[in-house]
Amino acid sequence: MKDITVKYKIQKLIVSVSIILLLCKLLAYQITNSVGILTDALESIVNVVAGLLSLVSISVSIKPKDDSHPFGHGKVELLSASVEGMLIAVAGFIIIYEAIYRLFVPSEIQKLDVGIIIIAAAGLINYIIGSYSINVGKKHNSIALIAGGKHLQSDTYSTIGLVIGLVILYFSKLQWLDSIIAIVFGSIIAITGIKILRNTVANLMDEADALLLDEFLEIINKNKQNDWIDIKNTRILKYGDTYHIDCDLIIPWYYNINQATELTEKMKKILNDNFKENIDLAVHIFPCRPGNCVNCALSDCKHRIHPFEGKTNWTIKQIIRFK
Repeated sequence: MKDITVKYKIQKLIVSVSIILLLCKLLAYQITNSVGILTDALESIVNVVAGLLSLVSISVSIKPKDDSHPFGHGKVELLSASVEGMLIAVAGFIIIYEAIYRLFVPSEIQKLDVGIIIIAAAGLINYIIGSYSINVGKKHNSIALIAGGKHLQSDTYSTIGLVIGLVILYFSKLQWLDSIIAIVFGSIIAITGIKILRNTVANLMDEADALLLDEFLEIINKNKQNDWIDIKNTRILKYGDTYHIDCDLIIPWYYNINQATELTEKMKKILNDNFKENIDLAVHIFPCRPGNCVNCALSDCKHRIHPFEGKTNWTIKQIIRFK
């Protein structure tokens, strides 16, 4: 089964479950009139909207490359995750507003025990689906699925606290606790949305990913060839489920086109065999200079000017430098 088919099916499952849970939470709110339970219901509305957006984004991201989109349509997933982050943050602020309003204009809470059971069950289901979404997202490199899964899990964490607070409210009969609970978890929801938005904006701005650079560095150091004299200007960008790696490779100046092509093809094979993600590698070949001799491990080089000083591992600073 293709990766994108898996992602699409998982997202459809998330949307379907989110709709069912939303209906359950709205029912719980109608039964209890608890603003704390309204907190969960409002976030579930965001879950449904965000899930539908992710579903659309995945269907768009599968479109093949074209003249207008040479890197494909994968970044639409980042737009979806950004909108989800904004929706979550807005929902959090709405909850805080409603909770503060209820502090001054309290409403009677009823049948809280029934509401607690419904919310607890919904939270457990959210966690299971969220974990599944994150695992599939990591396996198939989908930011949309990972963001959606983390959102569902954060919903579960807030639900646990919400249930604890509602239980205390149930036994203490202090109705003002309902608003305090909503303010606390509304704040958690808002912060979660802001974090998701921050991460997706970083990807939209093509911010360097230190973990991916570390993975790339580990692979090339472990599989370094003697005629890979130097690597620099390394960049890694994510588009959908593919990481585009661009780097400059310094090779012996006297190599012909066939030898240079063999080197780049070997590098591509090594990275494809060892990289966890799908990659598209672009290697720019540059000839060595006299100053590179000290780092060149070719023992049979007839054009060496300076003696080889020893083989050392490259560092992040070295492979990302421009000069």
